[in-house]
Amino acid sequence: MKKTLLALSVATLINPLAAIAGDTTDDVKNKAIEHMQILSHGDKLRTESGSSTLLTELELEKHEYDDIHRILASVPGVNIREEDGFGLRPNIGFRGVNPERSKKITILEDGILIGPAPYSAPAAYYFPITTRMTAVEVFKGPSAIKHGPQTVAGTLNLVTRQIPIHNEGGLDLALGTEGYAKAHAYFGETHDNLGTLFEAVHLEADGFKDLDGGGNTGFEKNDFLVKVNYLIAGKKFDQTVELKLSYADEISNETYLGLTDEDFEINPYRRYAASQPAKMDTEHKQVMFTHNIHNDDFSFTTRIYRNEYQRAWKKLNGLTNTEASLSEILADPDTFQRQYQVISGGQNSVFSGETTTHLIMGTNDRSYVSQGIQFNADYAVKLFDLEHDISVGVRLHEDEINRSHFEEIYSMQDGTAVFNEGSAYDTSHNIESTKALSIYVEDSITIDKLTLSAGLRSEYMDMHYNDKVKTDDWQDKTTSILLPGLSGFYKLSENAGLLAGVYQGFSPSSPKQGSEIEVEKSINYEFGGRYNKDDLKVEVVSFYNDYSNLKGSCSQSNCPDNNNIDLEYNAGEVIVYGLESQISQSFSFNSAFDLPVSLVHTYTRSEFQETFESDYWGDVEAGYELPDLPEHQTTLNLGVDANDWQFNLAIKYVGSMLDQGGDRDVHSQTDSSTILDVSASYELGDYGRIYGKIDNLTDEAHIVSRKPYGSRPGKPRLMSIGYKYQF
Repeated sequence: MKKTLLALSVATLINPLAAIAGDTTDDVKNKAIEHMQILSHGDKLRTESGSSTLLTELELEKHEYDDIHRILASVPGVNIREEDGFGLRPNIGFRGVNPERSKKITILEDGILIGPAPYSAPAAYYFPITTRMTAVEVFKGPSAIKHGPQTVAGTLNLVTRQIPIHNEGGLDLALGTEGYAKAHAYFGETHDNLGTLFEAVHLEADGFKDLDGGGNTGFEKNDFLVKVNYLIAGKKFDQTVELKLSYADEISNETYLGLTDEDFEINPYRRYAASQPAKMDTEHKQVMFTHNIHNDDFSFTTRIYRNEYQRAWKKLNGLTNTEASLSEILADPDTFQRQYQVISGGQNSVFSGETTTHLIMGTNDRSYVSQGIQFNADYAVKLFDLEHDISVGVRLHEDEINRSHFEEIYSMQDGTAVFNEGSAYDTSHNIESTKALSIYVEDSITIDKLTLSAGLRSEYMDMHYNDKVKTDDWQDKTTSILLPGLSGFYKLSENAGLLAGVYQGFSPSSPKQGSEIEVEKSINYEFGGRYNKDDLKVEVVSFYNDYSNLKGSCSQSNCPDNNNIDLEYNAGEVIVYGLESQISQSFSFNSAFDLPVSLVHTYTRSEFQETFESDYWGDVEAGYELPDLPEHQTTLNLGVDANDWQFNLAIKYVGSMLDQGGDRDVHSQTDSSTILDVSASYELGDYGRIYGKIDNLTDEAHIVSRKPYGSRPGKPRLMSIGYKYQF
């Protein structure tokens, strides 16, 4: 049954619906297996040019992670900045781009843009629950040219469960420390060419932080998915139509407020009293219609989609009667002793002989719409005695963000944050929107041992900004760009080959930004090799990203001055380079058990080429390094697979990261860390499987970030046990 699940999920990555289209159930099954073999290659050498990584459902099950940060630790070239310990709002970057809210990578679900407003406001405050994903794809280098608008770094594609061939279902229940609980169920079937799938996930935790005055610092998340499809068999082509509906919501008691370094040393999991009212409330809806027509040589897929997202996040923005930002106060509590005492609940807002100091709570209320129609075609043909694999894509897309922000005044009274009635006032109300036309074409030509791929992507964006309060503050602008790419793979032998590529990377500026803010552009290079023989797989890829302009965007999560929120900055010329290495092998012992081993290492260096000042990067001098980027990252995965049981150990090292652009020998950095995660499972035959896991086995406490306000910890040791049943 697990092999069938894997076949279905992997099949969709080559042709999202071809795997489940066909004349009969047996035909469908055979086609699914064919597509799985094309993608996974088994023990064959991968010959695609460009860097890509696939994490299958079986790999995702090993540690039962709900956190995309932990999942991506096994992918080379990924740089991450943790925030809340649960991965509720991920910060993901590839090859040195700033990971802030994952805004510099393209995020897809089932091949469709899933970010709230990928063009107008790409910060990914919504991220799908990874618990229900059956595969994760990462594209870097020239392979990212098919996906946009963010092409500098690459693309993350999350693959949902496909409608099964036969009746199939599953149940996953888990409980753990810190109030952790998971309930996950799905059921699907195909009958008389009509297929259905229903899936639901609930996650919750009380949180691991100790809130002054008591209270829950955790979250609750719900996610529901429905799919219906119909299979149409033909003499020359098979077709599938599918409707996908999804709904997700979240309530989380999260804050941007961290600790002083001194308080972190005493109790890294403390949360100050001023963060008591903090709350994030979100809702996401998606509808997608898909039509696919295909045969053995041709595939054409049409997708029509619409995503709606609403969020309201209340959190501490600042204090009254002071010009000091929260980050400045927590960085120097001795100088700002009065303000620090109010934040930590040590003094009341109204204190004899002192200036009144109240809490400013801001609620960033935002609504998003993202919709469009997308066409993708693949055609394998022989021209002039050469094998061509031609891919073409067209996407008409529009998205919008509507910001309605307001602030309220709270008073600190005997360690409790108390709302002041009638104190609410609006701070901003504006709309940013984009209409975009994207086109790409790529031709992969096989010439003997050489596979050469040439591609071209075009982006045309019509953007609009309008301030609803300052009616004379508006802007219309258009941006267009052509992004070429060239890559190749040369097969040295049946087991080894070399890959190389060059392409232009691009990241658009937001509709609000004036002409002085340039788009982000770079010329990116990669060169490497692969080796694959029996159970040994090796890949080493070097990369060099040469930015003509690096762009940064201020948000409350990365800029200390609230007056600069949503402003963007040019950094000019920057270089980022490094080496990605991965090796894996499985050792078998008399068919009794296997020992799978994998090692992933990423080495990254960066350098600003210009001197400038900004709220985003700080005061930068030429030669400084980029912030939020470790020089070394390593993940070692060790496993034992027997007939009825399995054990896995993940050892993850992440080097220190600069808080702002700077010199590692001079400027403030986060802590380096080595985290051990263990998991084990035991098969109960027809009665399912039990599993247990411990994240952060050694309970290491370390500073993962000082953004935006103070030092923040990673997740402490958390344990859970679960039960899975599939039929």
